[in-house]
Amino acid sequence: MKITWFGHASFMIESDGKRIYIDPYIIPDNAEKADLILISHEHYDHCDPKNVEKLSKAETKILTTEAAGKRLKGNVGVLKAGDTLSLNSIKVIAVEAYNPEKHFHPKGTGIGFIIEVENKRIYFCGDTDFIPEMYSLDNIDLALLAVGGTYTMNYEEAAKAVKAIKPKIAIPMHYGKIVGSVEDAIKFKELVEKETDTKVVILSEGESFEL
Repeated sequence: MKITWFGHASFMIESDGKRIYIDPYIIPDNAEKADLILISHEHYDHCDPKNVEKLSKAETKILTTEAAGKRLKGNVGVLKAGDTLSLNSIKVIAVEAYNPEKHFHPKGTGIGFIIEVENKRIYFCGDTDFIPEMYSLDNIDLALLAVGGTYTMNYEEAAKAVKAIKPKIAIPMHYGKIVGSVEDAIKFKELVEKETDTKVVILSEGESFEL
């Protein structure tokens, strides 16, 4: 399977001929249509109705929160933390994502995702700080973790998340556009690889990684 980072929190997963887009705030001009679109919450840098429309075909399934779903057209399904949905060979589990002590993302307004595909478990954290619920995440092959700070974890908090989750591989995200810089990703990699067994892969915008 191939994971492509377009920037910020926007990813595409290609598996078995299927395309899964996550928070498609940034997409290439020639982006191919989606089979599944996952949107973590309603903020503009995660939920972009125009991009969702560009990526959608008749059978595209969109999974998101209630607030974000109200902004979108198409085959929209609403998830809250704890919900699970299977779509053919893809299983999606919604998990908590929130700021415990900041007002940007109150608990219950956003979600993260665990995506099970090809016998792999990919965790997308959404806009969240390091939260206790991360200790219950297990058998994660790849964790897509915010490191930019302010609205989400900074690189130090994200490193704590790695220690809790113990993924095999981590890819830093949510930096370089609105908050954070590549320096945050580099510091995250240095800290994680010094203190854990997790491998960190830093992607450039538009770069792909084979899992």
